Amino acid sequence: MRKQNRWRLALIVLVLIVAGAFIYFRPIRPGLDLAGGVHVILEVEPGYEVEADMMQQVREVISNRVDNLGVVEPVIQIKGARQIIVDLPGIADQQKAIEVIGKTAVLEFRDPDGKVVVTGANLKSVTLSQDQWGRPAVSFVLDKEGAEKFAQMTKANLGRQAPIVLDDEIISNPVIQSPIDNGEGQITGNFTVEEAKRLVTLLRAGALPVPLRVAETRLIGPTLGQESIDQSIRAGVIGVILVVLYMIFYYRLPGALADVALAIYLVLLLGALAGLKATLTLPGVAGLILSVGMAVDANVLIFERIKEERLKGKQIRPAVDAGFARAWSSIFDGNITTLITAAILFYFGTGPVRGFAVTLSVGILLSMFSAIFVTRTFLTILVDRNPEKYARYFGQAGEVH
Repeated sequence: MRKQNRWRLALIVLVLIVAGAFIYFRPIRPGLDLAGGVHVILEVEPGYEVEADMMQQVREVISNRVDNLGVVEPVIQIKGARQIIVDLPGIADQQKAIEVIGKTAVLEFRDPDGKVVVTGANLKSVTLSQDQWGRPAVSFVLDKEGAEKFAQMTKANLGRQAPIVLDDEIISNPVIQSPIDNGEGQITGNFTVEEAKRLVTLLRAGALPVPLRVAETRLIGPTLGQESIDQSIRAGVIGVILVVLYMIFYYRLPGALADVALAIYLVLLLGALAGLKATLTLPGVAGLILSVGMAVDANVLIFERIKEERLKGKQIRPAVDAGFARAWSSIFDGNITTLITAAILFYFGTGPVRGFAVTLSVGILLSMFSAIFVTRTFLTILVDRNPEKYARYFGQAGEVH
C-alpha cells in the first residue's frame, strides 16, 4: 500500500472514531414534531406600552434563555404586536420552562432605604458558586460604573441590611459587614442547586424589556404520530437498500465500495449533527435523505468519468486519477449551488426550516468528502494492489463497455 493511501485510510478511521464518540456521548435529540415538547404563548401584561422593536428585544432575550436551557432548534416567533410563541422540543417540565423564559428578571441592588443603587444592567459576569456554608449561591462581578456605586453604598451603610431584589421580590437581604469596593459579590438565599442555576441563566440572558404573562401553555406529543414516524423510517430504510443494491448491480465491486463510503458518510453525518447538538425534525430528516442522494450521485459521476478515460485508451491507474479530476468540477458546481440555497433558507427561515438548511449543508459537505476522499482512497488501494484484476470493472482500454 502506498504511503499516501495509508495516511488517507488512517484519517478515515480517525474521523469515524470521533464521529462515533459524538453519536455515543451526544445522542441526537428528536424535534417537536418527532418527540413532542412544550408549547408556550407569552404576552405583554396589560397596561404596558409596546414600543418599536421591543418585541424583537423580547425574542432575543428569550432565545438566549432557551440556549441556556440546552434546547436546540426551538421555534421562537413574534405573534401580532404583543405575543411571543415558544416551542421547546424535548422539554417535559412545563413549569421550569415557563419560569425561565417568562420571568422578567429585573435584578436590583438597593440601599437600606429601598433606593435602587445598581441593576442587572451593571452585571459584568454571573457564575454558580457556594456560600461559606457550602450552599448554592450566585457570584457576580459588576462593571466599573456599578462597582463605584456599590462601593459608595456599602461604605455608607455598614451594619445595615441591603436587599437584593428580583422582580420586586427580595431574594436576599444581607447585612453589610465591610465595604465592597472591588465590584464582586454573592447572592445567597437558601437556594437549591436548580434554583441557583436558574437565576444564573436569567441574569446572563438579561432582563426582558417588558413583563410577560403566560397566555397559553401545553405539553404536545409528536405531531406526526408514532405510526407516521415508523412509516418514514421504513421508507428511508427501503430507499437506502434499493440504492445499495442498484450500485452493486450496475457497478459491481466499485459500486460496493461506493456503498461502504455511503455507510461511512452516514456515520459522519450523524456524528456531525450530534457534535452540533442538533435537534432532528422532519424537515431535517428530509435534508438528510436529500444529501444521501447527492452523495450517491457524486459516486456515479466519478465512475462514469473513469469509464470515459478508459475508452480514451488510458490504463486503470491514470484513468482513476483523471476520472476523479474531471468529476470534481461537476460535483463542486452542483453542490455549491445547493449550499447557496441552503444558506438563503437558513438566513431567512426560522425553526424547522433552519433545521433543514443545516442538515442539508452539513450533508452536502460530508458527501463531497465521502465521494472525493473516501471512495478514492478505497478505489486506489484496490487498483494499486492488483491493477489488471480491477481494471475490468471499468472496461478495457479503448473498448466500448
